[in-house]
Amino acid sequence: MNDKPIYVTEPYLPPLEEFIPYLEEIWESKRLTNNGPMHQKLEDALCEYLGVPEIALFNNGTIALLTALQALRISGEVITTPFSFVATAHALTWNGLKPVFVDIDPNTFNLDPSKIEAAITPRTTAIMPVHCYGNPCNVEAIQEIADKYNLKVIYDAAHAFGVQDAGGSILRHGDLSAISFHATKVFNTFEGGAIICSDKKTKQHINNLKNFGIASETSVVAVGINGKMSEINAAFGLLQLKHINNAIKKRKEIAQFYYQALRETKGIKLNFFSNQETRNYSYFPIIIEDSYSLSRDELYEKLRSHNIYARRYFYPLISSHMMYQNTVNMGALTNAQSVSEGILCLPLSSELSLDEAQKVCSIINNDLLPNGEL
Repeated sequence: MNDKPIYVTEPYLPPLEEFIPYLEEIWESKRLTNNGPMHQKLEDALCEYLGVPEIALFNNGTIALLTALQALRISGEVITTPFSFVATAHALTWNGLKPVFVDIDPNTFNLDPSKIEAAITPRTTAIMPVHCYGNPCNVEAIQEIADKYNLKVIYDAAHAFGVQDAGGSILRHGDLSAISFHATKVFNTFEGGAIICSDKKTKQHINNLKNFGIASETSVVAVGINGKMSEINAAFGLLQLKHINNAIKKRKEIAQFYYQALRETKGIKLNFFSNQETRNYSYFPIIIEDSYSLSRDELYEKLRSHNIYARRYFYPLISSHMMYQNTVNMGALTNAQSVSEGILCLPLSSELSLDEAQKVCSIINNDLLPNGEL
């Protein structure tokens, strides 16, 4: 058994020799950034792969989310989820907006549409849901509320690369969707991200914003930021895209293995696994219930003692961090709190072997010898 550390996710790295021709092309062109050839090729390739009309690449997902809010001129209060990575709320705060945290659905871990209307005030201008772990939100219900109250919808789609619903890419919903291409994501460009939009005019406005607001050599039309993706990042994305289908296939195999090995384990809840065909297998979350032999944190530490670095993802809730304790929480956030205290994301990547996945399951199922060995 390999004793190397097993992390919750590992980036797929194609053979280095496959990347060399891309680097040679960049060196030959002397275009390192500023919407160079690799950047343009990756935007075109992603539009085709994802089935979206327009995509604007960014240097990371957080800057993409910040810019999406700027592009729609969001102000006042924004309804969002407390069960997410802190960047979701940070993007709001950096824009001078007030996050209003609403509880989640305990089965999908996404913003609960039935709780949204009670949180709307005269200062509310937008809803920012998260497709948690790549699990699609109830986009129809959210859009119906947004239309009723004339609100914008910006999806934090950081985990949702390649995710589809019956009508196509989940990224087409809302006014804008922001996605992450961080090294830990299903598809990565080392660091990177993008905004998905529906028309060229909006994309041009976003392109201006991510380039300091510059519209031409002598014209600055907005207070923009430097959000451009470099040519090297874009080139790596083009290489990653060649391998993405196989990578997702391997992740699916691991997820199915986990499901079969853990579905009858007392105290382990796997309800999230249902309808996996709509997802990209970005994470494999389990809920540790009271009937399990250990607490969530005890299992977390037990796995770490075997060099397995699962994640309590997301714990604690965003709303419990010091900078958000004075923000508005609609109700007790009971479901979000319960999920956060029981959640554990198991290692899942295209680089994970079935033997390593078996090791994880053996520890969870307590299939250990008296001396603690597998």
